Amino acid sequence: MRRIIYYVATSLDGYIAGKNGDISMFIMEGDGVEQYHCDLQDFDTVIMGRKTYEFGYDYGLKPGQPAYPNMTHHIFSNTMKLVSSSQDVKIEKIDLNRINDLKNQDGGDIYLCGGGVFAGWLMKNQMIDELKLKINPILIGEGTPLFGGQSIRSKLSMTSNRLYDDGMQIVDYRVINN
Repeated sequence: MRRIIYYVATSLDGYIAGKNGDISMFIMEGDGVEQYHCDLQDFDTVIMGRKTYEFGYDYGLKPGQPAYPNMTHHIFSNTMKLVSSSQDVKIEKIDLNRINDLKNQDGGDIYLCGGGVFAGWLMKNQMIDELKLKINPILIGEGTPLFGGQSIRSKLSMTSNRLYDDGMQIVDYRVINN
């Protein structure tokens, strides 16, 4: 079975973006960011919510275009409509059965890209198998929480921890579902 891996940048106080989606305080270059880009090559499938996909529009992504050229995209939304899209971009209804279908397909692990609300829903439903956190040495104080404000209780087991010269850490945790 394929694993869902939530690989996301976070502040020390647990935000994946600041107020109004501001990510300007996050480290955008350096060895940790290069490692992240290298790690993305291991995925052939990405899942995300509508807001995360549309966030890419601010950075030049066109509607219907894949954000990650080497991956099939599954955007989970009950409201999103695209006039046209690449064959690698699919709009999916928010449905746990569809998530299970994806996990049971052949292929590599599934990259959960951003989206605190979507990630919180997946975590609450015990669908996330691993967390890979790019912990930035910043405090934001407000914005988009790591799990969208959901009250999450779960045990984790650290599987690796890499520290970079700029203070970023990439910490991997296996989720231990009860």
